[in-house]
Amino acid sequence: MRESQSRQAVVVGGSIGGLTTALLLRDLGWDVDVFERSTRDDARGGGIVLQPDTIRWFTERSPQALENLTTSTHLVQYLGSGNHVAHREYARWSYSSWATLHSALLRDFGLDRYRRGHRAVAVAQDASTATVEFDNGSFASGDLVVFADGANSVGRQYVSPNTPIRYSGYIGWRGLVPERLLSSETSAALEDSVTYALMPDSHIVMYPVPGLIKDGRTEILMNFVWYRNVGAGQRLDQFLGGESAGVLSLHPDQVPHIEAERMQTDAARHLPPAAAEVVLRCAAPYVQVVSDIRAARMVRGRVAILGDAACAARPHAAAGTAKAAADAWSLATAIEKTDGLDQALQVWEPIQLSLSAQLEWRVQAMGERSQFDNSWLPEDPELRFGLYGPGI
Repeated sequence: MRESQSRQAVVVGGSIGGLTTALLLRDLGWDVDVFERSTRDDARGGGIVLQPDTIRWFTERSPQALENLTTSTHLVQYLGSGNHVAHREYARWSYSSWATLHSALLRDFGLDRYRRGHRAVAVAQDASTATVEFDNGSFASGDLVVFADGANSVGRQYVSPNTPIRYSGYIGWRGLVPERLLSSETSAALEDSVTYALMPDSHIVMYPVPGLIKDGRTEILMNFVWYRNVGAGQRLDQFLGGESAGVLSLHPDQVPHIEAERMQTDAARHLPPAAAEVVLRCAAPYVQVVSDIRAARMVRGRVAILGDAACAARPHAAAGTAKAAADAWSLATAIEKTDGLDQALQVWEPIQLSLSAQLEWRVQAMGERSQFDNSWLPEDPELRFGLYGPGI
């Protein structure tokens, strides 16, 4: 049953999972404050494949029109040499970008209780209240604290200490390119499609996402992720410019120039022309260190973790933001339908832990097939996007 009295929630992390959590708790009558470590918007998040949980807020609760936030395609295709279409099938998917989706959620939540420049450093609790300490010396307390603070989560260190970060053996070069910068040949080759290209121990995937609105029109960007093997240990340390432990991404200005040049040279040599042009036109590529992170627990007392803080799965199923949103909706449902917060958290945790385990197993298998076994087959339906299963 819904809590009868006003309760206070602290949400640490103001990205998509955190904002979805905050909006849903507020709809249940909770007082909610969101604390975000960044002092400004960071559009580096790139493209997002929209799955039902990701857009559920907009289809059920938001006054904003979903079609203004998305692009879509109707085909999945694989390109070979010379842009030859090696495989093509019908499959409709919709997309957004991190910046577009985050901005829309923030418009719905508002800025009054969205606190920028707050990096969590510690958390503690007693029988009735949990308290977060921030690096600026401030504190925030609530009946419930939810950490949606990403793969390097402070909350995970508290809820599920010693959770391992296991490097996959490969990284993802990522970037966004304005579609207007692409040649007519490349635009035609990629039109209306999620496009893959396979090569030994590697693959690239591309799809269009909405960017900024200029002169009343939404700029379309081509999003790409190119997975390339980088050996663990000294090779990875060298690539990252030092000790690799705990490093999960490199901002564009952190990417070593020699590695970016090597990547671009390889793109021109090994990728189909359309894919190569997308990569070479990217002015600011960044790097994701593809790793497996899955917490053994998601709840400790009145502190919960969700999204990447609880399970940062490899991106092959395009399910990261969907998982964060699913965690948020499941939490809100448990709170609404159970008698008391403690019971709600007990109901919620095992369900979401099971989902994390299923997702991790599937994306690990997908990554092994493309990067090491070379057994990724374009026609295999098991290799499609989806949080709950291929295409689901």
